Amino acid sequence: MPEIDEILSELAYLKPEDAEQVRRAFEFSRQAHSGQFRKSGEAYIHHPVAVAGILAQWHLDPQALMAALLHDVVEDTPTTKTQIGELFGKSVAELVDGVSKLDKLEFQTEAHAQAENFRKMLLAMARDVRVILIKLADRLHNMRTLGSMAEEKRHRIAQETLDIYAPIANRLGLNSIYQELEDLCFQNLHPNRYKVLDKAVRTARGNRKEVVEKVRIAIQDKLIASNIHATVSGREKHLFSIYKKMQEKSLAFSEVFDIYGFRVLVDDIPSCYLALGAMHGLYKPIPGKFKDYLAIPKANGYQSLHTTLFGPFGTPIEIQIRTQEMHKLAEAGVASHWLYKSSDTGINEVQQKTHQWLQSLLEIQEGGGDSAEFLEHIKVDLFPDEVYVFTPKGKILSLPRGATAVDFAYAVHTDVGNHCSAVKVNGELMPMRTQLRNGDQVEVLTSPNASPNPAWINFVVSGKARAHIRHYLRTLHAEESAQLGGRLLDQALRALGGDPAKVQEKCWERLFKETGKTRDEVLTDIGLGKRLNVVVARQLLAQENGQQMQQPHGAIAIRGSEGVAVQLAKCCHPIPGDPIIGFIKSDQGLVIHTHDCPSIRHYRDDPDKWLDVEWEPGLTKMFDVNIKLIVLNQRGVLAKLAAAIADEGSNIDNVAMEEEDGSQYTTIFFTLQVEQRMHLARIMRALRRLPEVVRIMRVKNRKDGRAQTQ
Repeated sequence: MPEIDEILSELAYLKPEDAEQVRRAFEFSRQAHSGQFRKSGEAYIHHPVAVAGILAQWHLDPQALMAALLHDVVEDTPTTKTQIGELFGKSVAELVDGVSKLDKLEFQTEAHAQAENFRKMLLAMARDVRVILIKLADRLHNMRTLGSMAEEKRHRIAQETLDIYAPIANRLGLNSIYQELEDLCFQNLHPNRYKVLDKAVRTARGNRKEVVEKVRIAIQDKLIASNIHATVSGREKHLFSIYKKMQEKSLAFSEVFDIYGFRVLVDDIPSCYLALGAMHGLYKPIPGKFKDYLAIPKANGYQSLHTTLFGPFGTPIEIQIRTQEMHKLAEAGVASHWLYKSSDTGINEVQQKTHQWLQSLLEIQEGGGDSAEFLEHIKVDLFPDEVYVFTPKGKILSLPRGATAVDFAYAVHTDVGNHCSAVKVNGELMPMRTQLRNGDQVEVLTSPNASPNPAWINFVVSGKARAHIRHYLRTLHAEESAQLGGRLLDQALRALGGDPAKVQEKCWERLFKETGKTRDEVLTDIGLGKRLNVVVARQLLAQENGQQMQQPHGAIAIRGSEGVAVQLAKCCHPIPGDPIIGFIKSDQGLVIHTHDCPSIRHYRDDPDKWLDVEWEPGLTKMFDVNIKLIVLNQRGVLAKLAAAIADEGSNIDNVAMEEEDGSQYTTIFFTLQVEQRMHLARIMRALRRLPEVVRIMRVKNRKDGRAQTQ
């Protein structure tokens, strides 16, 4: 059993009383998880201790460390959030709650549960960035110990980490965590490729060691000769970045020369540019391979000069030049706020950029949509490739690669995006779908009468733009549907002898109470086909007459072609001539069943659920129906059956056969198109006259390849 001393050695930066609080949290967690074990067989407490240890390396505050030690207590033990708050304070309880998963029983699918958990976590992160730091440390330790999981689960967790957690670590500037997570994902998703590439890198390390050291010494000597104080170190690209490069450029490993790079750390910004000049004097730069992240930092606050040079023997070598403070930020990112208690402007800037990104998450959330849509928008914003453009006043905005002028408009402000009427790129009027390039200056022209165009959704790439356009279109759709629903309801009320203007408010209020929806929501449902206008009209008139919501007299005529508002049940395939009954089903409108369909038996005692319906006379539409035949297993029998069906004016929509080895009989299922019940009877009589047909019957919808007799 691990002791808290394992991480106390990392907590010298805490006050003694704070360290004691952390110790209390450890003891509580150890007792709560007593008797619980991980898949690897070790005591569960090892995991929260390891997570707290990772956070201690970032010098996080005692509340975060306590939350790390308690982060699985609410999820995996009877302990509640309230108890955590009483024992360790509200701040710790909120952090634990932010990291904890939601109850999966609330969701229909695992994907929906996963998306909702991400939404909860990311919104908690927007309130307190420590939530995601704890979650990243939690995920890092889980990835380090993934070997004991089943292969399918390893793949799922690794893919989820690669899609979400690694990009978040990169977005927050946590470079070392980002690279380790990517390598661990690579190892679990493609174990064979990982092993081969790892072996190749180790071999190359030995072969190229002499060259790397020779280049490092040459760089060091050049900087000394240029009177620039600097430290030079060689660095090896992590495996996943090498693998990505091989994939993207279709290279063999032997063709990837820049697996080694060099980092030059200098004292100040002017020295960065002096060092760059010295490097370009030492080796020739490769055109187009220079990036200035000092003047235009990355969205996560990262600053550095990047250049690629032709090294000795024509080998490309990559060099990064930055100050010591920039290096701290590059490695620790947003965690540097805790790790380095100073007034460094760089740290303040990365905090500001992180805050802006977190605020954008809240804006996307306000745009509405379900959790899966929210996750889709977040994934877009987590892509590391970025394009940097300028506002007319010279402010720099970072957008995802491939961003358009509309994305830019929404990045400036939601209102600017919603009222964007035209754009100028570098002073020239350009189409709204114009993709922006690094360094473009963009000006947005707005009009109070302008509104988002539905076509924009096809080309915008940023999560914020996509979320706000969809929100606008949803709102517009709902308004139009409510207007249509109002007209349909008025029509139904008049048809039933009511006057729309005289429906009393108390009737609506009773309807609201029964349905749990407002008037606009009821009208929107009617317009979208989720509720039948005649059903709502009857309910309102029943209320006006002082009755409970009962079924008034008079059947609704069914044509079978009403669209989404009326559906024919798949379980019994009703056709004209069948006695039918209508059931109101949530989000499906009116579903028509045969009166004796077993699937609706439990609704029969609930008159609010069903309506009297009847077939409209003179229908000419064709309806699907299933029949089952047992026939002699003879050559040409299927052709005879098809000919008999065609002679009676029916189409065969589907045919399936079940044949038993050695049996003289074959079972054949047909889905036929018929006009009504009498048409079906004529077809069945014609088939029954064939000598090969032993038995014929109408059947319900076939499930799992087997038929059920009606």
